[in-house]
Amino acid sequence: MFQSLRKDINSYFERDPAARGVLEIILCYPGFHALIFYRLSHWFWGHKFYILGRFTSHLGRFFTGIEIHPGAKIGERFFIDHGMGVVIGETAEIGDGVTIYHGVTLGGTTWQKGKRHPTIGQNVVIGAGAKVLGAITVGDNSQIGSGSVVTKDVPPNSTVVGIPGRVVFKDGRHVTGVTGIDYASLPDPVAQAVKCILDRINELEKEIHRLQKAAGGEAPVEPVVQAKEGVKCDVLQQFIDGAGI
Repeated sequence: MFQSLRKDINSYFERDPAARGVLEIILCYPGFHALIFYRLSHWFWGHKFYILGRFTSHLGRFFTGIEIHPGAKIGERFFIDHGMGVVIGETAEIGDGVTIYHGVTLGGTTWQKGKRHPTIGQNVVIGAGAKVLGAITVGDNSQIGSGSVVTKDVPPNSTVVGIPGRVVFKDGRHVTGVTGIDYASLPDPVAQAVKCILDRINELEKEIHRLQKAAGGEAPVEPVVQAKEGVKCDVLQQFIDGAGI
């Protein structure tokens, strides 16, 4: 347990430029405090002291605002930044080198016993407010954008954004060497889908205009709304597929 905590402290220096020293991390980082409570409660849980494990977990929630069920399995170098509102369910499994921001939920979608929470691979980054729900798997080196709701498996080296979460690829390539989420460059599949619809509407209006002009009828007003050039409309089909329409 103490070896894991030492590695957790090192992960704060690697991923938080605001960290100035070990003492500051030990005294002032609620994510680190939550890990201490978790490691202890998980030890109790593994030795079948279930009430003591749950009570220790409850104390951690009270003091940090971070709720981690003692039955969850968390790897090394786990980093919770800020952390308020983080909830990690009983059957969740988290690999090494994972980063989670505040407001993240690793939750279940069923009341049935058994595996009902997500499995998170190694070096995954989950943005603030994201909800990863159900017994799904998020592959290694993936990124979940802030506010996303993910209910389906995510392949490795992927970026997921939106509600429901849809897999997108930065610059058409897999994301590798995850060091954080570049929020400014995350694509918006909904906006792209709307632009594709506008493009299609404009094409249809032009065709109607041409047919009416050929038939000698009154020409309609030229379309005034133009979608952004260069948007590939295959994203519309991806959006429809992801939304389950």
